[in-house]
Amino acid sequence: QVQLVESGGGLVQAGGSLRLSCAASGRTFSSNGMGWFRQAPGKEREFVAGISWSGGTTYYADSVKGRFTISRDNAKNTVYLQMDSLKPEDTAAYYCAATHWSIASMNSRYDYWGQGTQVTVSS
Repeated sequence: QVQLVESGGGLVQAGGSLRLSCAASGRTFSSNGMGWFRQAPGKEREFVAGISWSGGTTYYADSVKGRFTISRDNAKNTVYLQMDSLKPEDTAAYYCAATHWSIASMNSRYDYWGQGTQVTVSS
């Protein structure tokens, strides 16, 4: 069992930055691939970024490539999402998730989910 708690969301103007954090506890964190997803009102949850257990491989949705950066610190059991050049269309609840796969972009391959943190980008 892995417990995930996100933090760092908030209200920011377009063009600004935010850094989300996801603290993990429970079974060994460093053996899990990790990912960030988001869900806007009335829309399905979508993949944002993923990172392998070692941090050596990362993968991004086209919509955030070049603006968002995922990273992890296994010593702190924490994964991060640095979000730069934010746009109003980035407004959503952001979720951290853990997978037994080395890295994945499909929701169905993630086993554990956090409760989410809200990000609102004003124009």
